[in-house]
Amino acid sequence: MAEDYRGVKGKAGSLKTGVLILFILLAISSGWLWLRSPGGKAPARGLIKFSSEAEFFQYLSKSQEWLSGYWGMGEYPLGKAPPSPIPAPEGGEREEASRISETTIQVKGIDEPDIVKTNGRHLYFSGSRDTKIIRAFPPPELSVVSRLEGNGELLLLENLLILLSREGITGYDISDPSSPRELWNVELEANLLSARLYQGKIYLVTRTPLGGRVSFPLQPLKAKVLVKATDIHHPPIPIPVDSVYTASILDPREGRVEKSVSFVGYSGTSIVYMSRASLYLTYTSSPSPFETYYHFLSGCTDLLPADLMKRMERLMGYDLSDAAKMVELEVLLSSVDLPWEELWKRWEGYVAERKRELETTHIVKIGLENFEIVAQGEVPGRPLNQFSLDEEGGYLRLATTVEPWMLRWRGESTNDVYVLDRELKVVGSLRDLSLGEEIYAVRFMGDKGYVVTFRETDPLHVIDLSHPSKPEVVGELKVPGYSSYLHPINDNLLLGIGRENWKVKVSLFDLSSPSQPMELDRLFLEEYWSEILETHHAFLLDPDHEVFFLPAFERGYVISYGEKDLEVVGVVESRATRRAVYLEDYLYVISEKNLTVLDERTWETVNEIEL
Repeated sequence: MAEDYRGVKGKAGSLKTGVLILFILLAISSGWLWLRSPGGKAPARGLIKFSSEAEFFQYLSKSQEWLSGYWGMGEYPLGKAPPSPIPAPEGGEREEASRISETTIQVKGIDEPDIVKTNGRHLYFSGSRDTKIIRAFPPPELSVVSRLEGNGELLLLENLLILLSREGITGYDISDPSSPRELWNVELEANLLSARLYQGKIYLVTRTPLGGRVSFPLQPLKAKVLVKATDIHHPPIPIPVDSVYTASILDPREGRVEKSVSFVGYSGTSIVYMSRASLYLTYTSSPSPFETYYHFLSGCTDLLPADLMKRMERLMGYDLSDAAKMVELEVLLSSVDLPWEELWKRWEGYVAERKRELETTHIVKIGLENFEIVAQGEVPGRPLNQFSLDEEGGYLRLATTVEPWMLRWRGESTNDVYVLDRELKVVGSLRDLSLGEEIYAVRFMGDKGYVVTFRETDPLHVIDLSHPSKPEVVGELKVPGYSSYLHPINDNLLLGIGRENWKVKVSLFDLSSPSQPMELDRLFLEEYWSEILETHHAFLLDPDHEVFFLPAFERGYVISYGEKDLEVVGVVESRATRRAVYLEDYLYVISEKNLTVLDERTWETVNEIEL
């Protein structure tokens, strides 16, 4: 039996009476949300601002009628501290490494928050309980020099350490690592989705839930960002919403917000991707379940009693929420005998033909130059993660899996790759990549795209994107198991990290011939899981020593890829290993309990401390 850690896809057997009613009951009980307007019209491309609070609340009221439920996360009220200037670095030479690793990121030059940062002399580690500042280089001086209350993710800019937590964002002066000083604090009254550090500025994306009572101004960053109703953008054609998204630019030296922009959206799977020119945010939606079922049943009049159709038509015209209409529809369908076998057969065909209409990803593009919304667009399906998006030459490339929830009971998923222009209009597409599978990993590199899909085997697809209007598959390689993270070593070598037969697997791919990708080697670890399967930040590549670090539950592994062979050259026995960094020729392996230093020339342990 093939492994699928995301959930077993059951194969439906013979239809049992009332399965369509079961779909309806599930849609009601699960609080299935959607974002398409009544009648199935797609939102207009341009976004406009609300003219008044009254217009906003009218929009929201209509939205609440459409939404079948809401399960937004709560807010977190927090305290703040006044900003202080950051002192300039002291003169004189510092004893620090010149060869320093960085957090594994997606776009060169755009830093991402993580639990570990380093400046070449100190490590900053935010573990499960607190945040530690550790003297790391040279290795004989290894020691914890101070601790900060609270934990989260970190950004580092010169002598400034920024801690991002669920409660807020705090800036610390770390000129004296043994005595860090809080400079400023920004309280969060929204959910922090993502952040980036680029050219000395922090870019934040927050989501403010609209459940319960809404009062203006919204304050996603308390006392720093005040969002009036007239500041919020929305599509001209009404869509159900449950959140206000706010993107902000934060000056990390003073904790001051320079600019912000807000728009309505939905809290379903949201992905943030940032290029050097634009910030993108996506969210995924589905159409109204009631209208979907009504439209389907309207095409089955030869199977339904005439009186039932009349009652459904009257129900369609009632001034009721979709949730209430779904309940009434279930009552109507359960009151008559219907040919369920034939209905089920037609339902399968209906969903298969319209699957790209049943799940949509909306994209909002914010230009970094003026920090304004410059475009919005949409494509069928849902992206996997931030690596599903990539900007190259003014075009956005986006890979999606098309598998509406209805298909998950029985049906065939598929995968697409779309190319959008600067206005987020689709100019090229590649459809039906690996029918019956879903995307597990994506990596775009220049004019090539690499997509891993999985169900029974792990096909690696090589896609030529040199002609934006005509992306095409030029090569494919099928191997057992799957890869869920792809990392380029150079233009011709690609690492794939995933699992096979419930073990962590590493594959080394040769891409020198795009039409004939090859798996040069594979390595299995006696481990069930690695944090790399969840976040690319857990991966570390050291090209000078031709090794990479892979954390696992029981230990941390140093793996060589030299000579195009995979070989474990170092192992650190420490449970819950989290990260590794290198300083000069020393590898620092960090777990919740220990910090171990290895000499990369011999792979011997040279120092270790408890954390």
